[in-house]
Amino acid sequence: MAYDAIIIGAGHNGLAAGVHLAAKGKRVAIVEAKDEPGGAVKTREVTLPGFRHDLCAMNLSMFAGSGFFAAHKDALLAHGLSFVPAEHCFVSVFRDGTYLGVSRTLETTLAGISALSPADAKAWRDLLAQFSVDAPHIFALLGSPMPSFAAARVVWKAWRAMGTNGLFDIGKVLLASPRDFLDARFEHPKVKAMMAAWGLHLDFAPDVAGGALFPYLESMGNQSFGMVIGQGGADTIVNAMVGALKAKGGELILGDGASRIDVANGAASGVTLRSGRKLEAATIIANVHPKIVFDELAPPDATPDSFTAALNKFRAGPGTMMIHLALNDLPDWRAGGGLREFAYVHVAPDLEMMSRVYAEAAAGLLPAEPALVVGQPTAIDPSRAPAGKHVLWVQVRVLPAEIRGDAGGTIAARGWDEAREPYADRVMDILESYAPGLKAHVLGRAVFSPLDLERENPNLIGGDSLSGSHHLDQNFFLRPVAGWSRYRTPVRNLYLCGASTWPGAGTGAGSGFMLARMLAG
Repeated sequence: MAYDAIIIGAGHNGLAAGVHLAAKGKRVAIVEAKDEPGGAVKTREVTLPGFRHDLCAMNLSMFAGSGFFAAHKDALLAHGLSFVPAEHCFVSVFRDGTYLGVSRTLETTLAGISALSPADAKAWRDLLAQFSVDAPHIFALLGSPMPSFAAARVVWKAWRAMGTNGLFDIGKVLLASPRDFLDARFEHPKVKAMMAAWGLHLDFAPDVAGGALFPYLESMGNQSFGMVIGQGGADTIVNAMVGALKAKGGELILGDGASRIDVANGAASGVTLRSGRKLEAATIIANVHPKIVFDELAPPDATPDSFTAALNKFRAGPGTMMIHLALNDLPDWRAGGGLREFAYVHVAPDLEMMSRVYAEAAAGLLPAEPALVVGQPTAIDPSRAPAGKHVLWVQVRVLPAEIRGDAGGTIAARGWDEAREPYADRVMDILESYAPGLKAHVLGRAVFSPLDLERENPNLIGGDSLSGSHHLDQNFFLRPVAGWSRYRTPVRNLYLCGASTWPGAGTGAGSGFMLARMLAG
């Protein structure tokens, strides 16, 4: 049987594209090499039975606020999608045993900031008010193909609503470094550190241009809308999308990925699976890292040399380590028991440390003091662990894909298979200094190095959870390659989506949904 569309890769962007196309009456098949769908959005019992850990992504706020969810909300909810909101969203801990966080209730947030700086509390209110003006335009831009008439209309509407000066102000936010953005608005270093930590979720150290947007959106977005995680695990969105896809007649083929994209006369015509099965389709969508698409799946002569050369320069972001812990209790944070109520705890106490860890990783060194994002999902969703027990989700940012040395001077290993456990021990020592007694609470531990993450998901090249750096020279209309940012490729009928394409990494399903809308008409 010939399909209208074959989608390679059952990550959440591929699933979103499949759901939307199937809902529009298209015959869709999604092929996935792994035995389970989800890509970087998976939930597994990787430590002990009964302890459910989000393997990579945990925060589903972007999905909950996405255009895809708005368009398919009823179908997704009918197939079991469920979110759990966090009253206390994120918090930073500091070396002096204090903390500062953002809660859904504005007055709670302001009380912590006011204790440090009344001027910063006013600045927070002012920025929140500005966010209410900026957000509709910024989110509309993030939800438009780049470039496009839709994106141009967003800019025009922003100019009509805000004037030239307002448009310039948004432009400065898009181009500014985190430090410049924060220094212009706040005075206390702890307020700045609390917000700047979001930059390292991507690959933005404090002084990298273009890095201000994510701290701005995450800080003000959490204050305005809160944070949500998935009931029972992040895979709630994957399970719901699979259910919606099948209900609309879409097909999901697991454990039999693409071995070749069939191309004839410059146009993609189908996919040959690893089993040898051939599928024909009018449209091929690769929800796969573009280097894999054109190095491994498409014929080597399918694209012009100029495109190949440009794609070869597409840089990965820094590597990531994931540490999953099964615990008999949540951490006893030295900064206070209130920390046990937050979904995210950032262990990135100052901008100087954030700059240092980024520089060390960029030089190929194991950072002496990495930035840590500590997820406490069972603080708000106890269903993920047996009664009275907990899971801890630790994302270690940022790390080198290839190890050239150790900034801490104690790890001699130069391969991740040998360095994985010693480096995880370093992370545990850091956590112990902020949460004394944590090690005694550990019932089970599973560590995924950058190399392990790539083995788990080949799209995470070098453990890059971003599928490509988000620095300005490969973002917006330059992602992944200048002139090819609208999901098309030089091969007719072959399209790309996923984190390597606009609007980049995250759980918002933006590229899959926008591409499907363009194809469906």
